[in-house]
Amino acid sequence: MNLNATLIAQLIVFLGLCWFTLKFVWPPIAKALDERADKIAEGLAAAERGKSDFEQAEKKVAELLIEGRNQVSEIVANAEKRAAQIVEDAKIQAASEAARITAQAKTDAEQEISRAREALREQVAVLAVKGAESILRYEINEKQHAQMLGALKQEL
Repeated sequence: MNLNATLIAQLIVFLGLCWFTLKFVWPPIAKALDERADKIAEGLAAAERGKSDFEQAEKKVAELLIEGRNQVSEIVANAEKRAAQIVEDAKIQAASEAARITAQAKTDAEQEISRAREALREQVAVLAVKGAESILRYEINEKQHAQMLGALKQEL
């Protein structure tokens, strides 16, 4: 065999193999590699989007926490103010109720004192009449004695 013929035959087979590989084998491999590169690029883009979404979510959570804390502190302050107002209202109401009860008690005591004085006057008048009647059994004039007892009642 001739070395040149062998080299030419090998060159033709090599070129045929290169053509066959470039025509039938390389396009599916290149397509698979391109698809894989696209998937990787999509994955990286999704990871970046997820990272930015996560950062935005963290910022939003931080803002919501700050807003929530502010609302809680505002609610607590309002509750404390309302509690203080309720206590003040209760104190004012208790003081007015105490004053009303005290005034009512004074009025009741004055009325009771007046009734007791009136009852005492009546008893004194009855005793005076009985005493006078027993002393003056012989001389009783009812009209004069009634006038005197009325005057005596007014003096007492």
